[in-house]
Amino acid sequence: MFLAFLVLYFVLPLWFLVVASTKTPGGLFNSPNGALWFGEDFALFDNLSTLFTYNDGIYLRWLGNSLLYAFGGGIGATVLAVLAGYAFAKFDFPGRRVSFALLLGAVMVPMTALVIPTFVMLSEVELTNTPWAVILPSMLSPFGVYLMRVYTADGVPDELLDAARMDGAGEFRTFFQVALPLMRPAIVTVLLLSVVGTWNNYFLPLAVLSDSELFPITVGINLWQGLAGANNGGGVSLYTLIVVGSLVSIIPLIAAFLGLQRYWQGGLSIGSLK
Repeated sequence: MFLAFLVLYFVLPLWFLVVASTKTPGGLFNSPNGALWFGEDFALFDNLSTLFTYNDGIYLRWLGNSLLYAFGGGIGATVLAVLAGYAFAKFDFPGRRVSFALLLGAVMVPMTALVIPTFVMLSEVELTNTPWAVILPSMLSPFGVYLMRVYTADGVPDELLDAARMDGAGEFRTFFQVALPLMRPAIVTVLLLSVVGTWNNYFLPLAVLSDSELFPITVGINLWQGLAGANNGGGVSLYTLIVVGSLVSIIPLIAAFLGLQRYWQGGLSIGSLK
């Protein structure tokens, strides 16, 4: 019963989003079938057409920005996390324990608390109101480094690395051909978490960007929300665009998860096949 309640709790908002996206602007608030069922008119394709053409297609620009920020920052964060996590787990260097303790402390700091210092720092180097203002901070993932360190310490045997070194493999070859394939499940996990975190990030882009052409979807839809509340939609029901835009915004995340899932599952089964 409790699990059924949890499933309902998580699925119900998604179902409402799908149903509301098919309604006309009038049916969105006055549907005779209720908020959780389809209206008399199926207007999904009309709503999508309006979404992609409203204000010269600004939503497509926001969508492209979100893709750039999420995958640019997510891939960068994953690469840094893999390298740092492997170094913390498999190399003994001066200050390793102190550095890892500082890393754990950074995990405890809310990201929103760092937005204002990040804005000040980016202002000093004149990077505010540029894509780099979102991508560069998103590439720092203390939790990703922690996750990679914990997984590598147990998932990559030291004996396997020592055997590769005894066979004449250098450190780079040992890392890329021996350690990296074993780290695949953690790599995919960090990549997904980084991409989703950057995609859903709202406060950082809001603080460092002022040009609406550079907004991601999160900030752009909030801009529409403010205009809708002020009744300034220019003859278009912005509430309908907000609902349909929110539905479209989750499709890339679902595609990313489904596309990476097979690598995730394949990596988890490596140990049982060897």
